[in-house]
Amino acid sequence: MSVQPTGNPPVAADSADSTRPDPRWAESAAVVVGVDGTKGSFLAVRWAAETASQRGRALLIAHGLDVSSVHAALGGYATTAPSLIAEIRMRGTHLVAAARRLAHEIAPDLTVATEVSDANPAALLISHSQTAHVVVLGVTPGVCACAHVGSTLLAVVAHGSGAVVVVRSAEAIPTPPAGGPVVVGFDGTPPGAAAVAAAFAEAADRATELVAVHVWSDLDFAEFAGYPVLDIPVEAIESAEDVLLGQRLANWQQKFPDVEVTRKVYPSGIRQHLIDLSKDARLIVVGSRGRGGFRGLLFGSTSNFLVQHAFCPVMVVHPD
Repeated sequence: MSVQPTGNPPVAADSADSTRPDPRWAESAAVVVGVDGTKGSFLAVRWAAETASQRGRALLIAHGLDVSSVHAALGGYATTAPSLIAEIRMRGTHLVAAARRLAHEIAPDLTVATEVSDANPAALLISHSQTAHVVVLGVTPGVCACAHVGSTLLAVVAHGSGAVVVVRSAEAIPTPPAGGPVVVGFDGTPPGAAAVAAAFAEAADRATELVAVHVWSDLDFAEFAGYPVLDIPVEAIESAEDVLLGQRLANWQQKFPDVEVTRKVYPSGIRQHLIDLSKDARLIVVGSRGRGGFRGLLFGSTSNFLVQHAFCPVMVVHPD
């Protein structure tokens, strides 16, 4: 199978060399999906297989055994480790084989490779993210959000490279229509600029509308005891920020002239606005951290909230 990238690949955002192609659009870059046997991971396989097939890319299904943790947990029972690890490897082999069958049900002609590694699952996927077109993980419906804290999911989203997609299933919400938009949250930061670049490419590849959402501040504009917390002319802010957003998007609209763009500007409340839009969206795209982030905090609160609560897949984009 000849793997050919589709659409117009974006260039690296905010790079010293603005003409350098994004490495995740290279011909050799596969769609990588992590599986662990949960319902959520098989939802991720479906999404990853569809995406890889549509873009003429190979699919890699990866499963990490975390053998070192098994040895550590056994402690004084190390004599049982070889047989137990052999059984774990066998289960992993069966798991990726089932995921491969599912991928071929979605796309019979898809080139699919599988990997069962002794590595920690998060470390395995973070390593793959350095060269993958995109890394995909799933969230199991009904799992408490707090259960994901410290998990493989959040570790990969926080520390991976390039684009990481989290596929969620909101069973109470109908499946978004095939023509649903790509939605991007933009806050003016370098991670936000990387997200805009990815979002334009995703919208172009899907031949769908792009909805760009921007909020002026994370401050609270609510009222307390009948008085506004911040007495600022909101209408004037929204007008000025809309002009600024248009200027920030103009260069990308020239690169992707076929992508229809709708701008939405609000004074505050980015998380709730994106959650509401996710009910009809095909994909939400956000940066890895926002205005409140700093170098040691690689995973912003908005991204964290969305991957656990959004009603559609969420792509978290890390700047180069």
